[in-house]
Amino acid sequence: MSTNTIKDLTAGTAGGIAQVLVGQPFDIVKVRMQTSPKGTYKGMLHCGAGIFKNEGPLAFYKGTLTPLLGIGICVSIQFGALEYAKRVFAAQNITNGRGGEGGKMLSGGQLFIAGVGAGIANGFVSGPVEHIRIRLQTQSNTNPMFAGPFDAIKKITSQHGIPGLFKGQCVTFLREAAGYGVYFLVYEKLIQREMLTKGIRREEISPINPVLYGAAAGYALWAVIYPIDMIKSRMQTDGFTPSTGQQYASARDCVRKVWRTEGIGAFTRGLGPTLIRSPFANGATFLGFELASRVLYS
Repeated sequence: MSTNTIKDLTAGTAGGIAQVLVGQPFDIVKVRMQTSPKGTYKGMLHCGAGIFKNEGPLAFYKGTLTPLLGIGICVSIQFGALEYAKRVFAAQNITNGRGGEGGKMLSGGQLFIAGVGAGIANGFVSGPVEHIRIRLQTQSNTNPMFAGPFDAIKKITSQHGIPGLFKGQCVTFLREAAGYGVYFLVYEKLIQREMLTKGIRREEISPINPVLYGAAAGYALWAVIYPIDMIKSRMQTDGFTPSTGQQYASARDCVRKVWRTEGIGAFTRGLGPTLIRSPFANGATFLGFELASRVLYS
């Protein structure tokens, strides 16, 4: 593994930790609203207030250990794969005499492909990590099935094997590929515009810009993937077999049943807390990555 890749993975980890610490309270509200029957909550404030009243303030960080470890790894993989792909495309640009200095001004198509690759690479880890997190976030507070993330992993694998951890994985890959293709395309194009407009290098960009551009990229991401994310959440909270309450035979079956029984509104339920969380979590992610990269590459 090259030195640059190690630096990218380390900077990505910093971004991932920042994302979890900022975004986790919003995420649990989103998941509860996505996976609860229609009419359970009047809105995100009603959901958040219910969690606070019935489970206490620490409930907003329920299941945090899993994403803190897992999302740190996930974001590390995202940025590691992205930066590697960017270097490959930059080398191609140099050969073809385009892309400006060092071939680093990648085209929109190159950035989208790099983002898709980053998303797929990330999906191998984010699938099981989010599966465990969602199980912990949605379990009963009075009679929990799992004592924590490691207990959840142990019980799921003992009953359903390693494949049990990857429940909903096909939908996860679809979400990651589509979402991160757009996510990194938007962010990198905004960074390119800032560099070209002001005639500055990437490390000279004000720290506020990664926050703002990360927020914009986050909104672009969720505009593309939210309905897919809702199906993923339903699949990952569903029973493993009919005897354990399985409702959906496949992702397609889930879409069909949700559409028929709950209507189109179900596909955007929980969008409010997601849109509030997005600028903070994604701004923190890119700020953490950019600042860490500047230190590591200085």
